Amino acid sequence: MTDTIRAAGVYKAYQEDNLSVQVLKGVDLEVEAGEVVAVVGASGSGKSTLLHCLGGLDSIDAGTVWIDGRSLSTLSEAERGRLRNEQLGFVYQFHHLLPEFSALDNVSMPLQIRRVPLGEARIQAAEVLSAVGLGERLVHHPSELSGGERQRTAIARALVGTPVCVLADEPTGNLDRETARTVFDVLLDVARRCGAAVLIVTHDIELSSRCDRVLRLSGGRVQPERPAG
Repeated sequence: MTDTIRAAGVYKAYQEDNLSVQVLKGVDLEVEAGEVVAVVGASGSGKSTLLHCLGGLDSIDAGTVWIDGRSLSTLSEAERGRLRNEQLGFVYQFHHLLPEFSALDNVSMPLQIRRVPLGEARIQAAEVLSAVGLGERLVHHPSELSGGERQRTAIARALVGTPVCVLADEPTGNLDRETARTVFDVLLDVARRCGAAVLIVTHDIELSSRCDRVLRLSGGRVQPERPAG
Protein backbone atom coordinates (compact mmCIF):
# COMPACT_ATOMS: atom_id res chain seq x y z
CA MET A 1 0.00 0.00 0.00
CA THR A 2 1.05 3.59 -0.53
CA ASP A 3 0.64 6.53 1.80
CA THR A 4 -2.59 8.28 0.83
CA ILE A 5 -2.05 11.11 3.31
CA ARG A 6 1.34 12.10 4.68
CA ALA A 7 2.69 15.01 6.71
CA ALA A 8 6.32 15.84 7.35
CA GLY A 9 7.58 18.49 9.75
CA VAL A 10 4.28 20.40 9.90
CA TYR A 11 4.29 23.55 12.02
CA LYS A 12 1.31 25.80 12.71
CA ALA A 13 0.98 28.84 14.99
CA TYR A 14 -1.87 31.27 15.67
CA GLN A 15 -1.74 34.89 16.76
CA GLU A 16 -3.57 35.65 20.01
CA ASP A 17 -3.35 39.12 21.56
CA ASN A 18 -0.07 39.87 19.80
CA LEU A 19 1.34 36.54 20.95
CA SER A 20 2.27 33.67 18.67
CA VAL A 21 0.83 30.39 20.00
CA GLN A 22 2.59 27.38 18.49
CA VAL A 23 0.05 24.57 18.08
CA LEU A 24 1.84 22.07 15.83
CA LYS A 25 5.58 21.64 16.29
CA GLY A 26 6.87 19.36 13.57
CA VAL A 27 4.10 16.79 13.06
CA ASP A 28 4.99 13.67 11.05
CA LEU A 29 2.37 11.07 10.16
CA GLU A 30 1.32 8.67 7.42
CA VAL A 31 -2.02 6.96 6.76
CA GLU A 32 -2.27 4.30 4.08
CA ALA A 33 -5.19 3.47 1.82
CA GLY A 34 -7.67 1.27 3.66
CA GLU A 35 -6.21 2.14 7.07
CA VAL A 36 -8.21 3.75 9.89
CA VAL A 37 -6.12 5.81 12.33
CA ALA A 38 -7.37 7.62 15.43
CA VAL A 39 -5.79 10.79 16.84
CA VAL A 40 -6.38 11.37 20.54
CA GLY A 41 -5.18 14.10 22.87
CA ALA A 42 -6.19 16.59 25.53
CA SER A 43 -8.67 19.33 24.78
CA GLY A 44 -6.81 22.21 23.16
CA SER A 45 -3.90 20.05 22.04
CA GLY A 46 -4.49 20.98 18.39
CA LYS A 47 -6.30 17.92 17.03
CA SER A 48 -8.80 19.91 14.97
CA THR A 49 -6.04 22.24 13.78
CA LEU A 50 -4.12 19.19 12.58
CA LEU A 51 -7.09 17.96 10.54
CA HIS A 52 -7.65 21.41 9.05
CA CYS A 53 -4.01 21.58 7.99
CA LEU A 54 -4.05 18.07 6.53
CA GLY A 55 -7.22 18.87 4.60
CA GLY A 56 -5.90 22.14 3.21
CA LEU A 57 -8.49 24.18 5.11
CA ASP A 58 -5.73 25.98 7.05
CA SER A 59 -2.33 26.99 5.73
CA ILE A 60 0.78 25.63 7.44
CA ASP A 61 3.82 27.64 8.50
CA ALA A 62 6.40 24.98 7.61
CA GLY A 63 6.55 21.39 6.46
CA THR A 64 4.71 19.50 3.75
CA VAL A 65 1.37 17.70 3.41
CA TRP A 66 0.81 15.22 0.59
CA ILE A 67 -2.60 13.89 -0.47
CA ASP A 68 -2.40 10.90 -2.80
CA GLY A 69 1.16 11.91 -3.67
CA ARG A 70 0.38 15.59 -4.37
CA SER A 71 1.95 18.28 -2.20
CA LEU A 72 -0.65 20.82 -1.09
CA SER A 73 1.95 23.59 -1.08
CA THR A 74 2.44 23.26 -4.84
CA LEU A 75 -1.25 23.77 -5.62
CA SER A 76 -3.11 26.99 -6.25
CA GLU A 77 -6.15 27.82 -4.12
CA ALA A 78 -8.42 26.67 -6.94
CA GLU A 79 -6.49 23.42 -7.27
CA ARG A 80 -6.69 22.83 -3.50
CA GLY A 81 -10.43 23.41 -3.64
CA ARG A 82 -10.78 20.90 -6.45
CA LEU A 83 -8.64 18.38 -4.56
CA ARG A 84 -10.81 18.77 -1.43
CA ASN A 85 -13.92 18.14 -3.51
CA GLU A 86 -12.58 15.18 -5.47
CA GLN A 87 -10.11 13.47 -3.12
CA LEU A 88 -11.18 14.28 0.45
CA GLY A 89 -14.24 13.62 2.56
CA PHE A 90 -14.90 15.56 5.77
CA VAL A 91 -17.07 14.55 8.73
CA TYR A 92 -17.57 16.90 11.69
CA GLN A 93 -19.13 16.66 15.14
CA PHE A 94 -22.15 18.57 13.82
CA HIS A 95 -23.60 17.29 10.57
CA HIS A 96 -23.79 20.66 8.72
CA LEU A 97 -26.54 19.36 6.44
CA LEU A 98 -28.50 21.93 4.43
CA PRO A 99 -31.97 21.98 6.06
CA GLU A 100 -33.88 22.87 2.90
CA PHE A 101 -32.61 19.82 1.00
CA SER A 102 -33.43 16.11 1.32
CA ALA A 103 -30.88 13.54 2.45
CA LEU A 104 -30.47 12.51 -1.19
CA ASP A 105 -29.74 16.04 -2.36
CA ASN A 106 -27.42 16.78 0.57
CA VAL A 107 -25.33 13.72 -0.27
CA SER A 108 -25.33 14.36 -4.01
CA MET A 109 -24.18 17.97 -3.54
CA PRO A 110 -20.40 17.28 -3.73
CA LEU A 111 -20.95 15.46 -7.01
CA GLN A 112 -23.09 18.27 -8.37
CA ILE A 113 -20.32 20.74 -7.49
CA ARG A 114 -18.04 18.43 -9.49
CA ARG A 115 -20.49 18.88 -12.40
CA VAL A 116 -21.63 15.25 -12.38
CA PRO A 117 -25.04 15.13 -14.15
CA LEU A 118 -27.88 15.37 -11.62
CA GLY A 119 -29.36 11.95 -12.38
CA GLU A 120 -26.00 10.20 -12.03
CA ALA A 121 -25.18 12.16 -8.87
CA ARG A 122 -28.45 11.09 -7.27
CA ILE A 123 -27.90 7.44 -8.22
CA GLN A 124 -24.47 7.47 -6.56
CA ALA A 125 -25.85 9.30 -3.52
CA ALA A 126 -28.68 6.78 -3.14
CA GLU A 127 -26.17 3.91 -3.24
CA VAL A 128 -24.06 5.40 -0.45
CA LEU A 129 -27.12 6.26 1.64
CA SER A 130 -28.24 2.66 1.31
CA ALA A 131 -24.77 1.53 2.39
CA VAL A 132 -25.12 3.54 5.62
CA GLY A 133 -28.60 2.12 6.26
CA LEU A 134 -30.69 5.04 5.02
CA GLY A 135 -32.09 3.62 1.81
CA GLU A 136 -35.61 4.25 3.08
CA ARG A 137 -34.91 7.86 4.09
CA LEU A 138 -33.75 9.40 0.82
CA VAL A 139 -36.45 12.07 0.54
CA HIS A 140 -36.45 13.05 4.22
CA HIS A 141 -35.09 16.42 5.26
CA PRO A 142 -32.65 16.80 8.19
CA SER A 143 -35.48 17.93 10.51
CA GLU A 144 -37.21 14.59 9.84
CA LEU A 145 -34.15 12.51 10.74
CA SER A 146 -32.84 11.45 14.15
CA GLY A 147 -29.43 12.64 15.35
CA GLY A 148 -27.81 9.36 14.37
CA GLU A 149 -29.49 9.42 10.95
CA ARG A 150 -28.30 12.97 10.33
CA GLN A 151 -24.73 11.97 11.17
CA ARG A 152 -24.95 8.90 8.94
CA THR A 153 -26.14 11.20 6.15
CA ALA A 154 -23.08 13.38 6.77
CA ILE A 155 -20.88 10.27 6.54
CA ALA A 156 -22.54 9.34 3.25
CA ARG A 157 -21.87 12.85 1.94
CA ALA A 158 -18.18 12.49 2.91
CA LEU A 159 -17.88 9.12 1.16
CA VAL A 160 -19.83 9.80 -2.03
CA GLY A 161 -17.53 9.90 -5.03
CA THR A 162 -15.05 7.53 -3.33
CA PRO A 163 -12.50 9.93 -1.81
CA VAL A 164 -8.96 8.72 -1.23
CA CYS A 165 -8.98 10.11 2.31
CA VAL A 166 -11.61 10.83 4.96
CA LEU A 167 -10.92 13.28 7.79
CA ALA A 168 -13.35 13.01 10.70
CA ASP A 169 -13.37 15.48 13.61
CA GLU A 170 -15.19 14.04 16.66
CA PRO A 171 -17.79 12.42 14.34
CA THR A 172 -19.72 10.89 17.26
CA GLY A 173 -19.12 13.62 19.85
CA ASN A 174 -22.67 14.96 19.64
CA LEU A 175 -24.38 11.56 20.03
CA ASP A 176 -25.41 9.36 22.94
CA ARG A 177 -23.27 6.30 23.63
CA GLU A 178 -25.40 3.71 21.83
CA THR A 179 -25.96 5.89 18.77
CA ALA A 180 -22.26 6.79 18.72
CA ARG A 181 -21.31 3.11 18.54
CA THR A 182 -23.73 2.53 15.66
CA VAL A 183 -22.53 5.56 13.70
CA PHE A 184 -18.89 4.63 14.30
CA ASP A 185 -19.58 1.10 13.03
CA VAL A 186 -21.07 2.57 9.86
CA LEU A 187 -18.12 4.93 9.32
CA LEU A 188 -15.51 2.18 9.80
CA ASP A 189 -17.36 -0.36 7.65
CA VAL A 190 -18.12 1.87 4.66
CA ALA A 191 -14.77 3.68 4.70
CA ARG A 192 -12.85 0.39 4.78
CA ARG A 193 -14.96 -1.04 1.99
CA CYS A 194 -14.25 1.96 -0.25
CA GLY A 195 -10.53 1.71 0.53
CA ALA A 196 -10.09 5.24 1.84
CA ALA A 197 -7.39 6.32 4.27
CA VAL A 198 -9.28 7.48 7.36
CA LEU A 199 -8.00 9.79 10.09
CA ILE A 200 -10.39 10.24 13.02
CA VAL A 201 -9.99 12.77 15.82
CA THR A 202 -11.82 11.53 18.91
CA HIS A 203 -11.74 11.82 22.69
CA ASP A 204 -13.55 8.47 22.99
CA ILE A 205 -11.01 5.83 24.07
CA GLU A 206 -13.43 2.95 23.48
CA LEU A 207 -14.05 3.98 19.88
CA SER A 208 -10.42 4.80 19.15
CA SER A 209 -9.40 1.32 20.34
CA ARG A 210 -11.28 -0.15 17.38
CA CYS A 211 -9.10 1.67 14.85
CA ASP A 212 -6.04 0.12 13.23
CA ARG A 213 -3.68 2.51 15.03
CA VAL A 214 -3.97 5.20 17.69
CA LEU A 215 -1.78 8.31 17.69
CA ARG A 216 -1.56 10.85 20.50
CA LEU A 217 -1.06 14.55 19.81
CA SER A 218 0.81 16.10 22.72
CA GLY A 219 3.19 19.02 22.91
CA GLY A 220 2.55 19.79 19.27
CA ARG A 221 3.82 16.43 18.05
CA VAL A 222 2.27 13.07 17.20
CA GLN A 223 3.44 9.86 18.86
CA PRO A 224 2.08 6.30 18.48
CA GLU A 225 -0.06 5.32 21.45
CA ARG A 226 -1.10 2.01 20.01
CA PRO A 227 0.71 0.76 16.88
CA ALA A 228 -0.79 -1.62 14.35
CA GLY A 229 -1.05 -5.20 15.55
